[in-house]
Amino acid sequence: MRHLPIWRWSFLLCVWTSGNIAASDEPVYDLVLRGGKIIDGTGNPWFAGDVGIAKQRIVAVGRIAPGRGQRELDVRGLVVAPGFIDMHSHSDTLLLQDGNAQSKIRQGVTTEVLGEGRSMAPRVGKLSPRIIEIHGKVHQIESLEDYFLAAETAGIATNVASYVGLGTVWRCVMGDTFQRPTRDQLELMKRLVTRAIKHGAWGLSSQVMMPPGSLATTAEIIELCRAAAAQGGIYSTHIRNEGTGVFAAVEEAIRIAETASLPIDIIHLKIADQQFWGRMNELIALIQAARHRGVNVQANVYPYTRGNNNLSSIIPPWAHEGGRGAMLERLRDPDARQRMKRDILQGLPGWYNHFTAIGGDWSRMLVSGNNRFKGLTMDRVMALRTRGQEDPDLLDELFDLLIAEGGSVGTVYAHHTEDDMKLALRQPWCSIGSDGSAYAISGPLRRGHPHPRNFGTFPRVLGRYVREQQHLLLEDAIRKMTSLNAHKLGLRQRGLLVPGYWADVTVFDAERVIDRATFTEPFQYNTGIEFVIVNGELVLNRGQHTGKRPGRALRKPPVPEP
Repeated sequence: MRHLPIWRWSFLLCVWTSGNIAASDEPVYDLVLRGGKIIDGTGNPWFAGDVGIAKQRIVAVGRIAPGRGQRELDVRGLVVAPGFIDMHSHSDTLLLQDGNAQSKIRQGVTTEVLGEGRSMAPRVGKLSPRIIEIHGKVHQIESLEDYFLAAETAGIATNVASYVGLGTVWRCVMGDTFQRPTRDQLELMKRLVTRAIKHGAWGLSSQVMMPPGSLATTAEIIELCRAAAAQGGIYSTHIRNEGTGVFAAVEEAIRIAETASLPIDIIHLKIADQQFWGRMNELIALIQAARHRGVNVQANVYPYTRGNNNLSSIIPPWAHEGGRGAMLERLRDPDARQRMKRDILQGLPGWYNHFTAIGGDWSRMLVSGNNRFKGLTMDRVMALRTRGQEDPDLLDELFDLLIAEGGSVGTVYAHHTEDDMKLALRQPWCSIGSDGSAYAISGPLRRGHPHPRNFGTFPRVLGRYVREQQHLLLEDAIRKMTSLNAHKLGLRQRGLLVPGYWADVTVFDAERVIDRATFTEPFQYNTGIEFVIVNGELVLNRGQHTGKRPGRALRKPPVPEP
C-alpha cells in the first residue's frame, strides 16, 4: 500500500470517526471544542471545525453534530492547536514543589522536556540520592524512574519527559575532580546512560560549556552517545562555545552524532559573541551540509536575545575544580585571583568567555539571582559597591560579590542579536524551547528575578514573530512548538490533533496573544491563551488555572529485543 502523508491519514480518520459516532443519539464525547480555527500541528493550513475528546484521547476532528458532548466549549474565533511541547525546560525540581506549573500551563505548554546536561538522576556512586517529601511521604530519588514516580505522586499539570544528563552521569563516577576517567570509569558511565534510557530517558543531553560537562572529550562523548544510540535515544547538546568558537563547537556536535549514528538537537542555537554577529547563515550552512550527507541534526531556539547563566561562568574553568567550595577558596587567594584576572581578560583556548563575549560591558549583565541586587544591571551593582572608591578594580569587586553570595549569582547576559535569532528560527528543522522553569507570580515560586522566557516564550512567538512581524506563518510556528518537537524525541501520539492521539490541546486568541513578562518586570503572565487541556482534562479555563494536575511522566519505550 502506498504510504499516505500524515495529514491525509488525519482526514480519513476524522471522516471515519465522526461518521460512525454520528449514528448514535447518546452523548459520546467528554468534551467538544466547537467552531474553532483548527491548526493540527502538521504545518498544513487551518480549517474550521470541532474537536471531540473522550477518555483522555482525541476522538474526532471535523464536523460534530450539536449536543454530542457532555461538556461543550464555544471556541469560535479562537485557534485550536496541539498542546505546546517545551523542548528545553528546567522545571525538574519546581514541579515537585508546585505541580500546577503555572507559568508553563499559561503559555499553552502541555509537555516539558527536562534534563539539559544535568538531570534529576542517576544519583549513585559519588552523588548522594535526593530526598524529597511529598504529601508527608519521603521519596528517595536515585534513578529517573524514581523521579517520574515522585512527579506523578506529587501531581503535575504538565506532562514531563527527560534526558539523562552527561554532567550528572560524570559526577556519579568522577565527583568534582578534574581527573581523567579510566577505561573502567568510562564503561561505568556508559552503563549509567543505558540504565537511564531503559528507565525512560529519551537520550543523552550535555552541557559542555562549563564543568563537569566540559571535561568530557569528543571521543568520550561519542562513546556515551553510542550507548544512547543502542537504546534508540537521541543526543541533545548545549555546545562548548557559543562565541568565537561557535563554528568549531557546532562541527564537534555534528561529528559526535555522525560518528555515534544518532540524531542530534542543538540547544538554543545562537551566536553569543559580538565579534561574530551576523554570521548565522554560515552556521546554518554547516547544519544543512551535515543534513545533506545524512546526519539528522536539528536545533531549537528561544525568542530572546539575552541568555541566562551565572556570574560564576566568568570564572575560568580551572577554578571550578572541586566544586563551589573550592572555587570560593581560590577567589580568596591573591595569587589565584591574579591568574583569574589574566584569563578573564585574555581568554583561554576553547573556553567560552562570557565577559569578553559582551565586550566587557557590565551594563549587559542583569542580576537575576535571589539577592539584594536582583533586577539591577551589573554596572549599577558595581557603582553601589564601589561608591567613594578611586579607580576600583571591578574584577576584584566581582570576586568579592561571588564570595558574599556563596559563589552563585544568577545573571542574564545580552549577548546575541535579533537578526541571527530570527534567521535560525525560520529554518524548517529549528523548533521552540524556553530554557525556562515553571514559576508563578505569587507564592513560593515567585523567587529571584528570572528571565522573562519563563513566562512568555510561546506567546511571544505567536504575538511578536507571527502576528506583528509576520516572520513566521501561524501554521509553521505551531508545527515548531508541537509536532516537530514530538518528532525529534519520538514521542508517540503527541503533538498533532489526530484521532487516537492523547488530548493535549491549547486554544488561544491569535489576535490578542502576546507575552507581558519583561527583563525588568518578569513576573507577568501572558495574554491570549484561553484554554489548555492535558490528557483530556481542562487545566486552563478561560485563562484561569483549574487546579487539575493530569500530567504524566512520558517514558521512552524500550528498544525491542533482537
